Amino acid sequence: MTQLDDKTEVLVVGFGPVGAAIANLLGRYGVRTLAIDAATRIFPQPRAIALDNEALRILQSAGLPEGSFETIAIPEVRYLSPYVGQLARLQTGGCLDGHPKLVTFYQPELEASLRARVRDYPHVTVALGVELTDIAEQPDGVVARVRDEAGAERTIHAQYLIGADGAKSIVRKKLGVGFEGRTYVEDWLIVDAKLASPSIDHIEFLCDPKRPAPHMPAPGGRQRWEFMLHPGESREEMERPEKVRELLSPWGSPDDMEVERTAVYRFHARTVERFQKGRVFLAGDAAHITPPFAGQGLVAGLRDAANLSWKLAWVLRGRAEPAILQSYDQERRPHAKAMIDLARFLGRIIMPTSRVQALGTGFLMRTLRLIPAARSYFEDLKIKPQNQFDRGLFVERGRRPSRGHRTQLTRGALFPQAWVQQGKKGCWSDDALGEGLALVGFGIDPEPHLGDAAADWRAAGGTCIQLCHRGQRLHRRSAAHVWEDISGAFVPFLAPVGWSAVVRPDRTILHHGPMTEAPRLVREVCDLLGTAEAQSRSGTNGPQASMADAATTGGSR
Repeated sequence: MTQLDDKTEVLVVGFGPVGAAIANLLGRYGVRTLAIDAATRIFPQPRAIALDNEALRILQSAGLPEGSFETIAIPEVRYLSPYVGQLARLQTGGCLDGHPKLVTFYQPELEASLRARVRDYPHVTVALGVELTDIAEQPDGVVARVRDEAGAERTIHAQYLIGADGAKSIVRKKLGVGFEGRTYVEDWLIVDAKLASPSIDHIEFLCDPKRPAPHMPAPGGRQRWEFMLHPGESREEMERPEKVRELLSPWGSPDDMEVERTAVYRFHARTVERFQKGRVFLAGDAAHITPPFAGQGLVAGLRDAANLSWKLAWVLRGRAEPAILQSYDQERRPHAKAMIDLARFLGRIIMPTSRVQALGTGFLMRTLRLIPAARSYFEDLKIKPQNQFDRGLFVERGRRPSRGHRTQLTRGALFPQAWVQQGKKGCWSDDALGEGLALVGFGIDPEPHLGDAAADWRAAGGTCIQLCHRGQRLHRRSAAHVWEDISGAFVPFLAPVGWSAVVRPDRTILHHGPMTEAPRLVREVCDLLGTAEAQSRSGTNGPQASMADAATTGGSR
């Protein structure tokens, strides 16, 4: 048996990209973590291929610097019909929050980068060739039975367990939670080829009822094709080299292509009935499986990682009560289901089953493109569900900002990222905010305004940061927490001078309001988290926030 401690704070089952991202995030938060995986090495062939700006931002927060793995920025996604030409396109060029809106990547390289990074954390242990055999929850933690390749067994005691062990999750099966959804009847052949020619710089979906086929570039001179199987075609038949060469022939000579992988898959659209059961959590494909038509499978898993990791860290460090962990399911499950619904909708466009359906879909999409609002909704990615919560871990005041204080801030939505500077030193604002809770002052330093609430804020793992508008001089230039908003993304575009916002470690907006009310904002956040210091002052400064408030209140934020 691999030399392991019998006790750990968090046991992560599964060390694919989601499990490795979780291990890195927990490592950055200082949580003693054990990650296990039955496999002894990285799967050598590509599987997931697309990431969006949110996923890249999460990987940034997990400690991967830019350039850790190669990507190709995708300027657009085209939907093509053999009958009516271009049905539609998605404009994916440009950046959002400091990262390209859409990239393709090579999964083994990403996994290698995440595994290399996790070695920097001495309190994170990785054990490969170790599989989970059973779990049992106890009042103070989870007992897991594991077995290594030699058959040796051991019991691991963890305070919390995360199942990131893929679509066939053992953790999910042991929990006995429902895995609802549907399986597509169609099977698809995925072909990854290297040095294919001619190359493309975009993603295209060939919406041909004869054989629908997505096609996209990937790093290292690679390209991927996905071909839908016809009724009666078998896996064995489709994976034969001569059949693969036949399918690839429209894109060049197969002799000039090095086929790295061929595999037949049946796509699924499923999500568990709950992401948490007691002290056990599900993440990634163990919690939801998304058809590939929206490129959101791995992205959704990385959102799980960012949402859950900091909450576990805050509970384990005594900065928050365990009740906040209920918000993981509240926040992640609705958004994961919305992304699955989007993928299913796009799948109906991509997979016409007859010439009549293809013509009908084609003329409908072409007609909608003539309507500016409808065209913008699709092409400008407004069709993509925003990662914004209606219920969860944020303070809901149920009122709009006072007149004259209009902001672009929304509680439960993501705080944007942009470039900030201190003199000649620059960085992304997420790095300036740090790894904890952040009280952001727009044009004003928050620290002097906290008063007696400063101790509560420090106990909750909070720090302060001032974002100054370009050229502002009324601030302490020597202070390490004062940054200049070079691009104008924050002040006054996001909020006016004199406003403040509380931002979670996963960059979700917890609360916001006038800087003059900073002590109230901080105490309401501390009440929401359930810190002991905040509980001792409960009800003394404005309405008390609670998990019930965050979970049930709607309306404007």
